[in-house]
Amino acid sequence: MAASTTQAVPKLYDVILWLMGRVEKFPRSQKFTLGDRIVNISLDILDLLIEATYTRDRLALLRKANVQLEKLRYLIRICHDLKLLSAKQYAYVSNEINEAGKLLGGWIRSQSSSS
Repeated sequence: MAASTTQAVPKLYDVILWLMGRVEKFPRSQKFTLGDRIVNISLDILDLLIEATYTRDRLALLRKANVQLEKLRYLIRICHDLKLLSAKQYAYVSNEINEAGKLLGGWIRSQSSSS
């Protein structure tokens, strides 16, 4: 198992824990629309990464996770623009998501080259 494999799941797990704590503090009007969407997409990405860890045909799952990660980036940006996340919180979570994206990208590259 490559380093990207072992690091991508825990990195995303930490991001999800952080996001869940912030979503709980969203105003009611955003908690059940934007907040639920953020949590669900994050958990979907985690599901895809875990599934990819335990299957031979990883590439399609990893690419789908990558698309979902991009959706998450935009949702986080919306949260910042709506003032649901401070500039400091936005910078932190964006950096963490980018790190997860780099790990995922490395995993995708390693699977592409071995296919």
